[in-house]
Amino acid sequence: MRQQTRDFRNSVVVSYKQQIAMAGITLMLMAAAQAAVPVEDAGAVPHLDARGKAAYLDYLKADGHKAFFIAPGGHWSWRAEMGSVEAAEDAALRDCQESTEQACVPYAINERVVFNAKAWPRLWGPYLTRAQAERAPIGLKRGMRFPDLAFKNPQGRPITLKDLRGKVVVLHFWGSWCAPCLKEMPELRKTAQSLRNEPDIVFTCLQVREDFATAKNFVRQKLRLDFALSDSQVKGPNKSELPLSDGSTLPDRQVAKVFPTTYVLDKHGIVVFSHNGPIPDWSQYIAFLRDVAARSGQ
Repeated sequence: MRQQTRDFRNSVVVSYKQQIAMAGITLMLMAAAQAAVPVEDAGAVPHLDARGKAAYLDYLKADGHKAFFIAPGGHWSWRAEMGSVEAAEDAALRDCQESTEQACVPYAINERVVFNAKAWPRLWGPYLTRAQAERAPIGLKRGMRFPDLAFKNPQGRPITLKDLRGKVVVLHFWGSWCAPCLKEMPELRKTAQSLRNEPDIVFTCLQVREDFATAKNFVRQKLRLDFALSDSQVKGPNKSELPLSDGSTLPDRQVAKVFPTTYVLDKHGIVVFSHNGPIPDWSQYIAFLRDVAARSGQ
């Protein structure tokens, strides 16, 4: 598993042009990709949290040749005072890619926005073919098949992740005892509602460290949200093992270093994205989810 992760990182930390070619995307850098977006607008940079936006403002103040790179999920890096544009790009890309399995792409070069908004939602690809997915190892990293969890769907029927093959699965681990989870829940529900008429995308929210009745009642009575939750089959606060379809269990801290944690699985059950902690703006991921639904599963 470690070797595969290392190989994956090596395959993407070559140059951003090669990464984009791998994803079947052509970025026309230094063109009018986002001419309508002022370079000074930190709020226009997608997926950045407050820390990322502050870093972008620092980038704008820097001198010399410089580059600001971003990746889906809020990862970013920038370099300035470099001897050439190419040196700034290579250094910023290398730093960004060290922190994520997602493909990093340039947002700004020197004083110009070069971001390709149309290509951005396709960066969770390229997606594995059926034959490639069948050979994928079991694991939690991008490009691996997520372990086959056994749980109950919102209708109370026993189900496994394997049963959801053919659909894009937003797999969300949360708890009513988790303040960041509760803060995120309304926007997560709003996103799920906006996609409710798209049957190829399903949201599977599994509680951790508490029983299902406690989690469900809290959402309905305290948050006053009508949200279709799934039952992880965890029975109480002292239980930290998630059941698998073969009868074994998976420690919840192996799945998530923090809560909430979210994974997105393609139609073959392959991890294409993961995020530790609350996602700042779920609406920015709708286009990504639709891309997985449209292009994965071949």
